[in-house]
Amino acid sequence: MKYYLIVGEASGDLHASNLMKALKRQDNSAEFRFFGGDLMKSVGGTCVKHYKDLAYMGFIPVLLHLRTIFRNMDFCKKDVEAWSPDVLILVDYPGFNLKIAEYVKSHTDIPVFYYISPKIWAWKEYRIKNIKRDISQLYSILPFEVDFFRRHDYPVHYVGNPCVDAVEEFRRMNMEDTRGRFLSDNRLSEKPIVALLAGSRKQEIKDNLTRMLQAARNFPDYQFVVAGAPGIEPDFYQKYMGKDTEIVYGQTYRLLQYSDAALVTSGTATLETALFRVPQVVCYYTAAGKLVSFLRRHILKVKYISLVNLIAGKEVVKELVADGMTVRNVRDELCGILPGGSKREDMLDGYDSMIRILGSPGASERAAELMIRQL
Repeated sequence: MKYYLIVGEASGDLHASNLMKALKRQDNSAEFRFFGGDLMKSVGGTCVKHYKDLAYMGFIPVLLHLRTIFRNMDFCKKDVEAWSPDVLILVDYPGFNLKIAEYVKSHTDIPVFYYISPKIWAWKEYRIKNIKRDISQLYSILPFEVDFFRRHDYPVHYVGNPCVDAVEEFRRMNMEDTRGRFLSDNRLSEKPIVALLAGSRKQEIKDNLTRMLQAARNFPDYQFVVAGAPGIEPDFYQKYMGKDTEIVYGQTYRLLQYSDAALVTSGTATLETALFRVPQVVCYYTAAGKLVSFLRRHILKVKYISLVNLIAGKEVVKELVADGMTVRNVRDELCGILPGGSKREDMLDGYDSMIRILGSPGASERAAELMIRQL
């Protein structure tokens, strides 16, 4: 069968590439054409456009590139229609993908599948109308989404979470690694490690890393190691890092494996940190913090921002967001989750409950099996 996939960022490239591998294992005649990235290219098929040509984050960059965005959207619509795949598979990236789905649904008979459903439960709940109208099948990687969509009389398939697969695969492939080797490879000291995952965009890093490192001064018995984000040059980090802070690139999972605790900017990283059973503080600073906190309480439809708490349905990790993200608060919360801290064991117990809710590995295989069966 012919599969056309569309992703708009690095995480989508990762999850789509794993889905493509699973589809190939179950469909020997699988052909792929996609808007994607390097990981998808490595699986095979035709990359029509790289996601880096699509991804504009923030209000001003989007405004400045509106003409390019619309041009890419028009090209994508025509390309899908011309290739006439057996299915169009959309991966997250709702602002772009829902527009494509609307066109394909109204102009063709191509079924539209959505893998990694749009997070309309957080905000923009009105998009459920578009999903019910344009999406043939929806595949979720977050268990709490099932009840949300069912309340809207829309069936959804929970297939498991690919982060579970990624962490298990890492552990399987690195069974012979040791803490000593990791320290030696990265010229780190023997001190216990606190990992700093300060986000993937420059503004996030600037806002969060500076405050994380100010809090770090209160813990001289630990070394604080930054997980460098792809595409962010070392010189950018050096502007904010102290002389006692180290940085590692392309080793986030390895860093987490040997860390005693972590300070994490919200996102998928909070879930990955929990899967490694590393106690964490979720840190997300924003300017105009009091205003942002007010808007969060009155606009967001969910109680939490971290995936750990959302999946668990309760506060497992402390979220320091907007005006709550202060150096003092980070210091106090970190003290409580380090070895011997009063909050550490309760957090680890909460992780275990969340991991049970997520279920077993195999998200990509289950999604591929369902897709082929439904086609």
